[in-house]
Amino acid sequence: MRRIDLPPVWLVGFAVLAWLQSRHLSFGLSLEGGFTDLVSGLLIGGGVLLMVLAVVEFRRHRTTIIPHETPSAMVQTGIYKRSRNPIYLGDVLILTGLVLRFDAVLSLVLIPVFAWVLERRFILPEEDRLRRTFRADFARYERKTRRWV
Repeated sequence: MRRIDLPPVWLVGFAVLAWLQSRHLSFGLSLEGGFTDLVSGLLIGGGVLLMVLAVVEFRRHRTTIIPHETPSAMVQTGIYKRSRNPIYLGDVLILTGLVLRFDAVLSLVLIPVFAWVLERRFILPEEDRLRRTFRADFARYERKTRRWV
C-alpha cells in the first residue's frame, strides 16, 4: 500500500475525478475562454517548475524525496526558503490548472479537499519525522518558513 500511497497517485485520482465531472456532470456550467486557458497553463507550468526546483534541492542535499521515508538532511535552501512544501504546493497548482483546463467548474471544490488530504496524509507525518530527527533546526525552520507559501 505504501508504494501507491504517494502524492502523484492522489493527484492523478483527483484529476480523473475532475475530468469525469467535466465530461458527465457539467450541468452547463463553464469558465471556458482564452483567459482561463492562460491561467490554467500558468498554474500547471508553475506547479511543474516548483516541483523541479524542489527536486533539484533534494538531489543537491542527497536526501530522499519519498514522503514515507526519513530524510538524511533537512533542506532549507533554494525554494525551501519560501515554502516548507513546494512539491505539495506544486501538486495543488497542477490540480487547479487541470480543473480549469477541463472546464470542470464543480470540481473546484476538489482543490481544498486535495490540499487537506496532502496535509493529513503527507505533510503532518513528514513534519513529525523532521521534528524528531532534526529537533532545534526544524523548530527554527518552522518558525521562519511557512508551510505552503
